[in-house]
Amino acid sequence: METESKILKDMDEKTKYLTPIFGSEASDTQMPLDKMNDEPVEPRLAYEMIKEYLSIEGNATQNLTTFCQTYMEPMATKIMAETMEKNAIDKDEYPMTADLENRCVAMIGDLWNADPSEEPMGTSTVGSSEACMLGGLGMLFRWKKLAKAAGVDIYSETRPNLVISSGYQVCWEKFCRYWDIEMRLVPLEKDHLSLNMDTVMDYVDEYTIGITAILGITYTGKFDDVEKLDELVEAYNQEHKDLPIRIHVDGASGAMVAPFVDPDLKWDFRLKNVWSINTSGHKYGLVYPGIGWVIWRSKEALPEDLIFWVSYLGGEEATMAINFSRSASQIVGQYYVLMRNGFNGYKEIQQRTLDVARYLAAEIKDMGIFEIYEDASNIPIVCWGLKDDADVSWSLYDLSDRLRMSGWLVPAYPMPKDMENTTVQRVVARQDFSMQLAIKLVEDMKKEINTLKNAKFVTGNTQGVINTGFNHGGRAAVDKAADVQSSQVKDAK
Repeated sequence: METESKILKDMDEKTKYLTPIFGSEASDTQMPLDKMNDEPVEPRLAYEMIKEYLSIEGNATQNLTTFCQTYMEPMATKIMAETMEKNAIDKDEYPMTADLENRCVAMIGDLWNADPSEEPMGTSTVGSSEACMLGGLGMLFRWKKLAKAAGVDIYSETRPNLVISSGYQVCWEKFCRYWDIEMRLVPLEKDHLSLNMDTVMDYVDEYTIGITAILGITYTGKFDDVEKLDELVEAYNQEHKDLPIRIHVDGASGAMVAPFVDPDLKWDFRLKNVWSINTSGHKYGLVYPGIGWVIWRSKEALPEDLIFWVSYLGGEEATMAINFSRSASQIVGQYYVLMRNGFNGYKEIQQRTLDVARYLAAEIKDMGIFEIYEDASNIPIVCWGLKDDADVSWSLYDLSDRLRMSGWLVPAYPMPKDMENTTVQRVVARQDFSMQLAIKLVEDMKKEINTLKNAKFVTGNTQGVINTGFNHGGRAAVDKAADVQSSQVKDAK
């Protein structure tokens, strides 16, 4: 009995080796849309057709919108490709992979000054969003236990609440919606572009599960003052010893930058009331999406209800991730870059990236029409808006559209509630955004600004165009844009 059909034999001999890829009949057929093709497609044809289709997308290196890494070394991608089949959750079947995960948790915890004597615990996640969910659940479960012991009716109509600045990332809104928690938002203001330490404790009561501090606000890149927040929380806890609150640090962007470039900054487990921290390995952890990490300072900080135990190396291993089956390749990739770069290698990469971002901030400021909201003082983020006296007929949305014509994705978007009338642009500098590319971006900005200055028509739209404006939160962006357009139509009439 033949083990291979004649069709496949013919395909291998006549198509694979003799027929040019784009000379084959299959290469000229439509790619499947909503129904599978009837016959198999030769591997190299499938590869080239999909690659060609994707090639019309933008250049990832020029995507200055995303925090996600767009470059890894060839040897990193090689070992990740060779471990894609390993299931990260199957610790009994892949104990060496589980060991690498534990090593990553230990090394990252060490970066965040975790005390080994407190027995810190942590896990990898699919990204920082899952890590935030776990950090939030830790706060919720802990509050329920303490509140019940303190005589607080946890089953009343009053919902537990989470205090966070209005510059939050959408994963926190998801967390609160999924688990029926009230979000108490501390407004951002022009004079307070991070968590306002003058008012934050006004939002706290006996139903507060915790306060989330953000180390790298998505809108601007600014750090919340975690050390000052710790002082405020400690003073509160001295008066509420039966129901103290704790801090979770959302370090999705900053927790893998600060330890290397500003090691004296106190934001981590050196502070008494910081009980959990998350980060995104696929941001400044320098790994391709998606990998995140969350660490609790001690066994006390991680509620037992969040821990599940699985068989591992003849014993039991704690697991607390929400997701189950997923590839272990990103875990292996994280271990690779930690080992490959070492502390000093990470420091060099993060510092160079900061230098590029700070150069960009200085050049944009020198253009004279922009107000700089963030100059990469903490992480490699540059954020700016038009000055009130800029005297231009175009908007940042127009500039964003013009830059897109040169391949640059530089988003324009409104600030969050209470500052929604302020429109900004932002650049996220990553390790593959070199000084040469920054110089080119500045040249293109100047060119496009001059084009807009001399244009006979620009939209002048300060609210963005439907489906083209950048939005951080999934916060009814399309509905808002539709309302804006409707209003503009009425005004025109």
